[in-house]
Amino acid sequence: MYEQFYKLRELPFALTPDPSFLYLSKQHGFALTMLRYGVQSGAGFCVLTGEVGSGKTLLVRQLLASVKDEVSVGLLNTLPRDSDDLLRWVCMAFGIEHSGQESVSLYQSLVDFLLREYAAGRRAVLIVDEAQNLGIDMLEHLRLLSNVNDGKHVVLQTILVGQPELLETLRSPQLRQFAQRVGIDYHLKPLNLEDTIAYVRHRLSIAGGDADLFSADAIAQAHHASGGVPRLINQLCDTALVYGFAEQQQDIDAALMNQVIEERRTGGIFPAGDPIAPARVLAASV
Repeated sequence: MYEQFYKLRELPFALTPDPSFLYLSKQHGFALTMLRYGVQSGAGFCVLTGEVGSGKTLLVRQLLASVKDEVSVGLLNTLPRDSDDLLRWVCMAFGIEHSGQESVSLYQSLVDFLLREYAAGRRAVLIVDEAQNLGIDMLEHLRLLSNVNDGKHVVLQTILVGQPELLETLRSPQLRQFAQRVGIDYHLKPLNLEDTIAYVRHRLSIAGGDADLFSADAIAQAHHASGGVPRLINQLCDTALVYGFAEQQQDIDAALMNQVIEERRTGGIFPAGDPIAPARVLAASV
């Protein structure tokens, strides 16, 4: 709708995770380095946590793009209700024939697949998304599956990606053995104000627009209202561009962003936060 008006090649603040828009803040860059190291060093389990919309999925996609020739990937976006079905779902994630097989034959099929991949110079990486929904029993089943690694040859690695609740589960006394097998863990925090300004300008530049389309004060308001969560920043900035286009406003200032924030909150969908702070005070801290 507004792309032509603002001279953009594409939408700069789409909510779908697009690796071409990846902005590596210091912490996101460190998290990506840690995950790469975990995969390349043969860590049995890696854990990446963060709030909803913090950029976890985008980092994992970037990780997979950088190691695609080294690994075979199995992805679990949806989890079985019963831990007894986990083995079947893992086989399905790796494309292993699983229909009509009992647990013993399923396990052997998985082991055979893992050993074939290893012999071909690839490790298998199982990525479990929304892993905060895994209970203690399910996590224990994953630990037992990792026993196929004999300590010298790592043929199955698992990356757990989830919200902060996952950390609380992993700290349970019942999961002491599991916790000791986690080689890499990293928690993504919200962006600070400096990174939020750089993040917004980065996405505008990638989309072919003017990096200064949003004033620093407008971005400061979006940062304050969103708490620094990238997905919420995207929501506010995208809506601000729609409002700006409707009013034929050439740039996005703090007054327009304030209007967006108030109306999004009034609608009852956007998370209610602290009262809007003076934009100049926020931007001055950059």
